[in-house]
Amino acid sequence: MRLRIFYFGLAVLLIVVGLLSRRLPSIPEATGDALWAMMLFCCFRIVLVKTDLRKVAVVTLLTAYLVEFSQLIRWTWLVRLRATTLGHLVLGQGFLWSDLVAYTLGVALVFLLCWYLERIKIG
Repeated sequence: MRLRIFYFGLAVLLIVVGLLSRRLPSIPEATGDALWAMMLFCCFRIVLVKTDLRKVAVVTLLTAYLVEFSQLIRWTWLVRLRATTLGHLVLGQGFLWSDLVAYTLGVALVFLLCWYLERIKIG
């Protein structure tokens, strides 16, 4: 239970920092993409708390890549959904190869952090 609480708190923190990063022009846009992927990792970890961290990282990356590639799809209902605030935050707006790099770096960073913290028994 402590592990789930930790990941929930980390996810909330990452959401706040991610939203703030979009308001500060001095922070590169890719930072928000990396933070989004890190938050997604935390959300998966809450549900998959007993699963090996490497598997959680793979599921997170596949999901992030799927969301990014889905931005190439221009179905009317999907475009309308992305035009909403929540749809934009969750599904993004336009495909960029650099977003895939940001997701990969974000997941790698949060994986290493969580691997270390779980190794020293946070949960």
